[in-house]
Amino acid sequence: MKHLALAVMLSLASITAAQAADPETNKKVVLDFYEKGLNQKDFEAAAKHFGPKYIQHNPTAPDGIEGFKAFIAMRKEKTPNARSEIKRAFADGDFVILHVESHREPGDRGVAIVDIFRLENGKLVEHWDVIQPIPEKSANSNGMF
Repeated sequence: MKHLALAVMLSLASITAAQAADPETNKKVVLDFYEKGLNQKDFEAAAKHFGPKYIQHNPTAPDGIEGFKAFIAMRKEKTPNARSEIKRAFADGDFVILHVESHREPGDRGVAIVDIFRLENGKLVEHWDVIQPIPEKSANSNGMF
């Protein structure tokens, strides 16, 4: 009987771990977080997706959940018309990668962003990004998106 109980517990643990690392579920979490936080500038709605910690790797952004809260407050105040459009979203286990076109004001040139999020148990715990200005002229005709 002990072996059966142990087998059931191990089975449930593996199912839970598999669900936590489900790429499509993780992608949905990140997409909702991005829309609520970056576009709607609604910290409270976005914050439900944070895990117990949030490690920020962008050297110009404050670390942690409170750092993200301050970023959203600044975005609301200084760039209320800012909008980010997700062009592509990729998920692999606990990692979600977004390819984003972002504009601080309608009509500005904007920037291309690659955001990388790591999740644990379906919650955001870590973020990296690479940001590149969209140039006036390109050396090729392929476009950035």
